[in-house]
Amino acid sequence: MTTPSAAIPAFKPAATSPALTTSVLVTLIATVTIAGAWFFQLVLEILPCPLCLEQRYAYYLAIPLGALTAIAARSGAPRPLLLAGLAILVLATLANAGLGAYHSGVEWGFWKGPTDCSGPVVNLGSAADLLSKLDTVKVVRCDEVQWRFLGLSLAGYNVLISLLMAAIAAWGFVRTAKR
Repeated sequence: MTTPSAAIPAFKPAATSPALTTSVLVTLIATVTIAGAWFFQLVLEILPCPLCLEQRYAYYLAIPLGALTAIAARSGAPRPLLLAGLAILVLATLANAGLGAYHSGVEWGFWKGPTDCSGPVVNLGSAADLLSKLDTVKVVRCDEVQWRFLGLSLAGYNVLISLLMAAIAAWGFVRTAKR
């Protein structure tokens, strides 16, 4: 009589570790979030302002870094390497939550935003070009909300999603450090 492991010698159960679990979760959340941002931009034509575009940088970092950390955890990489990857994920997502909170404050009028996206429109060229430029240019201001759901703008949801990713990565960091 053969045991299940002897019947399928190449089969090994997946090794689970906090670093693997959390890096996969952060990667998935970041991927779904950035896909949602592109959906809003490309399908629903809700164009991002400069602050919106800056908030995407953390996702562009979290996706490959999370995937590399997951691969490293799956292949048994040294703990310091896994901790470094998770620490960068925590810091990047916390910084992004801060940027999203700043942007939300600009939208709510708590403080002024950058002049390049919430100041007056300037330098439209000559008077002859003014009408043609006004027909083709859509000014996307950081202080004007284009979409809200349950009282939150996309910047507000970015804060919540970034905090969630930071909490998950921090949990993985602490658990990996204790192993």
